[in-house]
Amino acid sequence: MGNNLKEIRTQIASVKNTQKITKAMKLVSTSKLKKADEMAKRSKLYANKIVQVFKEIHDRIEKSGAGSLNGPFFTQHTEQVKMVDIIFITADKGLCGGFNSTTIKEVLRLISSYKHQNIKVRLRGIGKKGISYFKFNGISLIAQVEELSSVPNYEKSSKFINEAVDDYLEGSTDMVILVHNGFKNMISQELRVQQLLPVTYEAKKQEQILNPVDIEPEDGEMEILNKLAHKYVEFSMYYALVDSLAAEHSARMQAMDSATNNAGEIVRNRTIAYNKARQEAITTELVEINTGVESMK
Repeated sequence: MGNNLKEIRTQIASVKNTQKITKAMKLVSTSKLKKADEMAKRSKLYANKIVQVFKEIHDRIEKSGAGSLNGPFFTQHTEQVKMVDIIFITADKGLCGGFNSTTIKEVLRLISSYKHQNIKVRLRGIGKKGISYFKFNGISLIAQVEELSSVPNYEKSSKFINEAVDDYLEGSTDMVILVHNGFKNMISQELRVQQLLPVTYEAKKQEQILNPVDIEPEDGEMEILNKLAHKYVEFSMYYALVDSLAAEHSARMQAMDSATNNAGEIVRNRTIAYNKARQEAITTELVEINTGVESMK
């Protein structure tokens, strides 16, 4: 019985130590989430401005009767897509619930879907967890980078996406898809699948630009639109990294909160078990003492 009590005390102490760690990790993730959320909000302001200018020039070209957009970033190479590049973003670390598995499952679903359409797929990966998964399962990647999803960097991000852009412009691939888990709010994440290339854009005629952009000469609009499209693709990649980082901290905060609560429940149950075992031990000792006293009479 004594050994059993010692074992339960050891279990309680071990779980309490784990609870302290998970609680600390939750606090760290909460702090990092606030910083990542602020970074995402600032990035979104810049992205909205690009889209605003992009929209105005796009609408102006359409209204001029120049026909459909035929720049390199807008043109589908062939009527039948033959090759698709999928870029995925996962975390470099675990302990964030289903954050990584959600992205991986979507990538696998897309691979299966394109395979049924006789479309070849190439993977470009960001983040240790996703890269390790596909390598372990024998699925090759044509490009990979680690330590970028943990610390988003515009220059490194641009270098990574421009490899895919170059392949698209050269005709090696017909479409570029970006898959990542995005930040929705403090308690939930949202899976996002975005077509980066060719750039697709639907004009909203009801919107009105308050401060129209003056472009001289006017025949340079298509050139500017192509440059904006390139910048739009680069920044979409960077923003996805920032968005994914915020979602990662949100998911880890939730996971550590659940782990802390579960640890507390285990401590409570083991404490009850310890008290019962201790009471049984005391009762057994009293019975043994009484039996010994009776036998001496």
